Formats: sequence, C-alpha cells, structure tokens
Amino acid sequence: MQKIHAEKILVRTCACDFTGKWRLSAILEAMQEAAGDHAEILHCGWTQLYPQNIAWILNRSHVEMDRYPGVGDYVTVKTFPMPNRRMFFPRYFLFEDENGGLYGKASTVWALLNLKERRMAPPDIVLPCIPDNSDLTAPLPLPGVVDTLTGPETVSVYSPVYTDLDVNGHVNNTKYADWACNLLGVDVLRENDVSSLTVNYQAELRPGQEISLRLTREGNRFRMAGYHEDRLHIDLGGVLSPRQ
Repeated sequence: MQKIHAEKILVRTCACDFTGKWRLSAILEAMQEAAGDHAEILHCGWTQLYPQNIAWILNRSHVEMDRYPGVGDYVTVKTFPMPNRRMFFPRYFLFEDENGGLYGKASTVWALLNLKERRMAPPDIVLPCIPDNSDLTAPLPLPGVVDTLTGPETVSVYSPVYTDLDVNGHVNNTKYADWACNLLGVDVLRENDVSSLTVNYQAELRPGQEISLRLTREGNRFRMAGYHEDRLHIDLGGVLSPRQ
C-alpha cells in the first residue's frame, strides 16, 4: 500500500487571485484532487465507491500557510491518511517548494456519504484499503471548532448556482472559501493573506437552498457562518496576515 502520495503541480494563472498568488480555494481544490488520486490508488476512490452509491465527503479542514506560491511556481502536494476514528478518517497535507521548503500544511477529517439516502455510510467498506500510517507524525492537530467572534456582523443572502455544485450534487467544499473571500473584499485581500483557515462542514447545501451568510470581523480574525432555515450549514473562520 502506498502510505504517502505526492503530486507536483504548476501554479497556473487560473489558480491565482488578482495579486498573482495561489488562490485559497485552489489550495483546497489541490487537496481534494490529491486525496482523490490517493484514494484511487488505494482502491477506495470514486471509481470503486460511486457504483455503490458511496462518496467521500469532507467534514472539517484546517489550513495553515506560511507563504503563498505564485504564478509559475511548482508545488509538491503530499498527503497521507492516519488511522480512522470510528466514522471519521483523518488525512494530512504538506505543500512544498522545489527545494523541499514548506509553503504550508493542512489537516482534514473525511467521512463516507450514502448518495441515495443522503446520510453517513459505515466505514467498513474502505477500512481494508487504508494503509497503517500509525508510524507517521501528523503535521497539525485535527481541525477544531471555529471560534466565536464579537465584532460587527454583516449579513448577505446567497443561492448556490451551477458553478458551486459538484458531482455529489451539493456545494463543493472549495466554494465556501471563495464565498468568504468575496465577503472580505478586494481591499482587505489586496493587503492581507489568509494565513490560517478552519472550516466545519455542518450539513450539505443543495440546489435551491438559499443561505444566509453572516460575516464577523474582530481584529485580524474573521468568521463566516452560513444558515439555511436557521440550521447552520457552514462555519468558517480564519486569520489575516499582511501580504509578504
């Protein structure tokens, strides 16, 4: 079994923001694709699970970036799972430059979704495919809850559109980072990078479900909480640091 999977990717203009830096949602996309590719190698990916109406879904994620690559840079994305915790599967990521230096790192927690019944599926189906990585060291703690902030709150209403949805029929995890960046605005992100991001995916959001997005700022920290019919669907928080 392949314990660690690595992919070298070129940061193209389409994956960068208006400052030429790797876009936050593109980092999450790279994580999603690397995790999917590793799962395919381990024989528990989309090809194997979809015929059984099962899919991997992201439950929580935490990303820390020391610095951001830009257009034309190469990034090696390394990923590996760790032993499951009942229904949940931890997976970790490292983002390295061409000399092995660290751009950033991430921790995530995944689960299995029954696509027909729209509920969690038992983990047994994939357990034989997960390598024993108990000898590896996690680069970060598992993602925690998003901190509550006490600053001013702005509220906007959004309805998911075609480009927000993925093959599982709900809003893709990467899109919430775009929504948060859009709410933070160009002026804020011209001067700051998101150096830390934590996302709790509380409930899937499907087509036709309007969501109320509540953005709170407190100093260099922010939080975006998304509610549909008074139910929390997405809880996202982060830290802003001056652009390098």
